[in-house]
Amino acid sequence: MSGLTIPYWEVALRLGLAVLLCGAIGFEREVRDQPAGFRTHILLGLGAALFTLVSAYGFQTFTQAALSGGGLQFDPTRIAAQIVAGVGFLGAGAIIRQGQDVRGLTTAASLWAVSAIGMAIGAGYLFGAAIATVLAVATLNALRRFRSSVINPMRLDSADLELELGTTPEGPTEALRVLERHDITVRSTDAEIDQERSRYNLQIRTRPSTDIHAALAELSSLAGVRRVALTGLRDYE
Repeated sequence: MSGLTIPYWEVALRLGLAVLLCGAIGFEREVRDQPAGFRTHILLGLGAALFTLVSAYGFQTFTQAALSGGGLQFDPTRIAAQIVAGVGFLGAGAIIRQGQDVRGLTTAASLWAVSAIGMAIGAGYLFGAAIATVLAVATLNALRRFRSSVINPMRLDSADLELELGTTPEGPTEALRVLERHDITVRSTDAEIDQERSRYNLQIRTRPSTDIHAALAELSSLAGVRRVALTGLRDYE
């Protein structure tokens, strides 16, 4: 029966480790100016650790009755299992959609990892919690550099380009040639045309190496172009 309780100092140690390890991950998110930062990660990990401690050691009377054959069924993992579902609400709140871009997915995943680390600390699996923290921090930092140097130069970015033209017989033909010369692909086109002007909304794809400013300057210099606007271009720095 001694294994059903732990001393107060060990409770304090586990909760303190939850604050330290989960705070390390939250610190990285805080310096990146993410919606869920230092305090959010600490509170989530601390709460997950405490829930796990309560689940494992907080119901001694029921545990003793179950072990002595009192007819009670005791499952110490029930409360901990609900943590996984509850973290989903916090993760959803960290995800922000800005036009075609979705931000906060990494922060939501870090909250998920922090809850697992807190549960591991609460259950006494301190080595696993420490290793998971090291790997999580390494993933957020080292792989960020890998993505910037290797992945981002290979990926295509999406943006919305708005062209407003006056009455010109060529229409958007010359503008499309400019985009082609700058290795910019048009995925879709919406047009609005009246007697005095025509407006085109183009969804384009471009590589990070493309000089988008030079392309916009060339478009603006075309005869008949009244307005050029670009929105939704993401920054991977």
